[in-house]
Amino acid sequence: MQRITPFRILMVLFNTLSLQGCATYSTISEAKPGSPKIYSGTRLDLNAIQDNEFALLKFKVDPPNNPQLDLPFSFILDTIMLPLTFSISGYEALFGAD
Repeated sequence: MQRITPFRILMVLFNTLSLQGCATYSTISEAKPGSPKIYSGTRLDLNAIQDNEFALLKFKVDPPNNPQLDLPFSFILDTIMLPLTFSISGYEALFGAD
């Protein structure tokens, strides 16, 4: 019988998330000027959990199938991407979202 290691658990979680899509990746890769960028994946997941259709329209991407499962991973990736998304949002606020 094979041992269950933390690496195998992480690989299963990674594969599960990659099959359903990551909210952070989809919002950043499809970002348009003026679209939400700072903690965009986390915000997309929270709005999907709350069924807030009006807020979901701002993102212009579909939320993942299981936003509750994606939420902690999106939060971590959004935190890692924060310097980039903050600088892009700041640039758009200062010089316009053309």
